[in-house]
Amino acid sequence: MSHDLIPVPVPVGSAEIPGLGAAMDGSGPALLLVPPGPEGARLVGALGPAAAAGVPNGTAVVIATSGSTGTPKGVRISAKALRHSARATHTHLGGPGQWLLAMSAARIAGLQVVLRCRAAGETPVVLETAGGFRPDAFAEALGAMTGERRYVSLVPTQLIRLLDAGVDLTSLDAILLGGGPIPAGLVERAATVGANVVRTYGMTETCGGCVYDGRPLDRVGLRITDDGRVAITGPVLARGYLGGPDFGGEFVSSDLGRLDDDGVLTVLGRADDVILSGGVNVPAQSVEQVLAGHPGVAEVVVVGRPDPEWGEAVVAVVVPSGPVPLAELRDLAAGALDKAWAPRDVVTVERFPSLPSGKVDRDALRALVRGTD
Repeated sequence: MSHDLIPVPVPVGSAEIPGLGAAMDGSGPALLLVPPGPEGARLVGALGPAAAAGVPNGTAVVIATSGSTGTPKGVRISAKALRHSARATHTHLGGPGQWLLAMSAARIAGLQVVLRCRAAGETPVVLETAGGFRPDAFAEALGAMTGERRYVSLVPTQLIRLLDAGVDLTSLDAILLGGGPIPAGLVERAATVGANVVRTYGMTETCGGCVYDGRPLDRVGLRITDDGRVAITGPVLARGYLGGPDFGGEFVSSDLGRLDDDGVLTVLGRADDVILSGGVNVPAQSVEQVLAGHPGVAEVVVVGRPDPEWGEAVVAVVVPSGPVPLAELRDLAAGALDKAWAPRDVVTVERFPSLPSGKVDRDALRALVRGTD
């Protein structure tokens, strides 16, 4: 049995999603959440034909993936999965509360903020982000929160900017931090100013974060596949992709990981972010976490650049906070990891390009680095 699917524009800086209540209780059509502007137009153009065919019964929303690995896909998600994710999050954090919406509600992290507030009987405080993320606006929104318990979801770049601006984050009971690699030392830096950061891992296909500080939420199962990828099961799983079959009870991610004896997950990086340099597999995220400890590095992304001798050369793209000599970065990586993993070049930028989801646009950085040959 199929169910109608209609596109619904979701403006930046808004928690209002027309038809969401009916989509969640099944009395109305499913919603394809569409961000504003050219991105939304491209999304509708790409997913429109499949959307016109409708979706299987049980689908509440379709949300596009972030596009960090290529063309966005439409993910079919049930109301049951979204509700379980919201309950499990509140249980892990110590109880329901009010949330500050600091990202687009057309994305899974933003939608979850809206749904968690609905579940808690709270109204989200919305950060105006049309002109970009501004720490002063965030501080003002934070001051407008009235809930007994207060939460926010952020990506690492947002937290870095808040800490750099000296914004007081102590009124928040928890800051969920995810959406990409977390630089080494960032959580510890936040802790020194009284901010309670919870590292999250997940994706649109798992209703957002489903592993907090390495531990899965209620009834979420983890295993590592034979090729080292993180596989996820449990009631937070989406149904499947728009126009495609169901996932079949397990989603195998593009992330490499390991589980310790207590079942705590460590994410090693994306399988497609491994750089093959001189016949050696170099996991970019592992190198980033080490280089982030250099005093001259504010933010860092490691990418590969085609190289006639090495196949790919490891390149550190850095937003500097001071001098970043290549020799020091190489020594840092070689000492903590392996000499073959050390960067062979450093490229400095004022700010990383970002995707509409707020994640770093690694493809744009790869193109930038290739242009420096």
